[in-house]
Amino acid sequence: MKIACVGAGPAGLYFAILMKLRDPRHEITVYERNPEGVTHGWGVVFWDDLVADLRANDPVTAQAILDRSFGWIDQVVDVKGSRPARGGGTGFGICRRTLLAILRERATDLGVEILFEHEIAEGAQLPDADVIVAADGVGSQVRRLRMDRFRTRIDLGRNKYVWLGTPRVFEAFTFGLVPTQAGWIWFHAYGYSKDMSTFIVECSPETWKGLGFDRRNSAQSLTLLENLFEDHLNGHRLLSHSDSQESLPWLNFRNMTNEKWHADNIALLGDAAHTTHFSIGSGTRLAIQDAIALAANLHGHEDVQTALAAYEQERQLAMLRPQREARLSAAWFENIPRYAHLAPPQLFALLLDRRSRLVSHIPPKLYYRLHWAKRIPPVRMLYRWAALGVEQLAGLHRRLSHS
Repeated sequence: MKIACVGAGPAGLYFAILMKLRDPRHEITVYERNPEGVTHGWGVVFWDDLVADLRANDPVTAQAILDRSFGWIDQVVDVKGSRPARGGGTGFGICRRTLLAILRERATDLGVEILFEHEIAEGAQLPDADVIVAADGVGSQVRRLRMDRFRTRIDLGRNKYVWLGTPRVFEAFTFGLVPTQAGWIWFHAYGYSKDMSTFIVECSPETWKGLGFDRRNSAQSLTLLENLFEDHLNGHRLLSHSDSQESLPWLNFRNMTNEKWHADNIALLGDAAHTTHFSIGSGTRLAIQDAIALAANLHGHEDVQTALAAYEQERQLAMLRPQREARLSAAWFENIPRYAHLAPPQLFALLLDRRSRLVSHIPPKLYYRLHWAKRIPPVRMLYRWAALGVEQLAGLHRRLSHS
């Protein structure tokens, strides 16, 4: 089979690896618009479930990734002026550049050809191939060429956020909150190497504008953020890839779905097919699982269209729960003022339950008591019934609002 994969991110590279492992005779070319070694972002986070998937499908790649990963232990909620609250949990972080280097090396060792600085933005540039895999991210140019077929929907989140790095190594996954005269501002941070962490800053648009980020350049914004999070950074700097005279690359999260995941011989993969809010930390895992499913279906069906249809059905069904949880998690952070006044242990409990369908419908302190009462079997059953009813009503509301 001749396969063209557009985009040399984790999804595209891992798919190419799996197809070569299944049949070395496949002719696979990966097209990447950026130069080799150029990537966006800092470190990515993942969990034991992704490790299990990697080990089951390619132990060589799994071991290489684990050997270069940073293991963090515990989760922390750290509200300025209060004693931090701690809870359980473990996970991994790895530099995105390192992850891509591992996948590129494995892919080329298996015979995959990777062409850098090769952009595909027009229909005439699409390669001649049996299958074309669009793995070129949320802004996929290949997807846009068949926008009417994929029926893409993009909803912008309310909050502003920016990906930064810091040499302050967070050995626990840390949520830090700081009150300002313009409202709450917070960060999500985790270590991804022995000397670096990812540091995602988030706030409401009112706080963002009230603190002047709409008129500050990158250097000025970083200085302000370092001052705001001084107690959490322990004297370390915040870093951005943007030029000091430019604005920081603040974004509104793009929640993107597609009604169809394939058109003709083109299949969507990873962020080109779907996005899930960064607050659930599942982007890399879901992209890898897409790659696993697409490779398995192309290998298991003789007809390409049958394989792509089976892949679409399998992954759309698998995405229902993470997309629901991502919506609920994003909404929780969009309503931080509702919870930030709680004592850190209470805030931590509601943070852990932010994917609950009930958390936004029950007064926070009452929900905190319910959080512990859920351990009692009859209460747990009532909780599940109530949550199911709320989800059905929410689903009905979404269908009516989209019709």
